[in-house]
Amino acid sequence: MATYQELLAQKQALEVQIEEARTTEVAGVVEQIRELMTRYGLSQEDVAPRRRRGRPASTASAATEKAPLPPKYMDPKTGKTWSGRGRTPAWLGKRPERFLIPQE
Repeated sequence: MATYQELLAQKQALEVQIEEARTTEVAGVVEQIRELMTRYGLSQEDVAPRRRRGRPASTASAATEKAPLPPKYMDPKTGKTWSGRGRTPAWLGKRPERFLIPQE
């Protein structure tokens, strides 16, 4: 049975052989890829298109635009309105029910 040190030496020798084999094979593969790209007139963009960041565009959400919400509150002094969503305007104060627009 081989000793621990002998096995480590074999492992290192195998790793060197693996790296050499990979290097020579990769060089051949790259040359094949270049040859095929030239033969078929392909560019890097054709082979590996750039990925865009963010969420993919959905056809349903892009086709239908959201309608603005009807106002729920109105400041009688300035005529400004608020739908009840988002940041609360300062003019609402502590009693927002005073500014409610009557719903029909």
